[in-house]
Amino acid sequence: MAKKYYAVKNGKSGDDIYQSWAECEAQVKGAPGVLFKGFPSQREGVAVAYVDGSYHDATKEFACGAVLFYGGETKYFSHKYSDPALADMRNVAGEIMGAVTVIDYCRKAGISALEIHHDYEGVAKWAQGLWKANKPGTQAYAALCREAARDLKLTFVKVKGHSGNACNDLADRLARKALGL
Repeated sequence: MAKKYYAVKNGKSGDDIYQSWAECEAQVKGAPGVLFKGFPSQREGVAVAYVDGSYHDATKEFACGAVLFYGGETKYFSHKYSDPALADMRNVAGEIMGAVTVIDYCRKAGISALEIHHDYEGVAKWAQGLWKANKPGTQAYAALCREAARDLKLTFVKVKGHSGNACNDLADRLARKALGL
């Protein structure tokens, strides 16, 4: 059986990465509000982020939420936007801005590799040039990803939204919180 690593947030001893299920289970069992996820490797030097977006129809505002794991630390991002030029993309604008937020953070922090977990397919497809970017917002996002790829190795992992993935659900809650929802 292949070795697995477990990232734990709000465990009995706080946030950490554990090298066995037994160690992880001891941290999460009976702990309220704990989040954890298994990974096939520790992936040193690679930041792992979960991004999501939300839209508030009444205010025409959108928001992003993101959780970033790197070097044993966890960063949280939750930002609201009221840009009418992007708001017509609704929550997709928030998803894109979540990716932009973690990309910008990693570049400024000197991190050389970032794996972005997302539930909207376009986050990866526009970045990789697999979908045509027709709108100004998607064009700017695709251009930023091309520029970032010069010094940041970007990889993307599609996750199913609202499926119980604790980290994706947390990114969703952060986006909704930014909008006051």
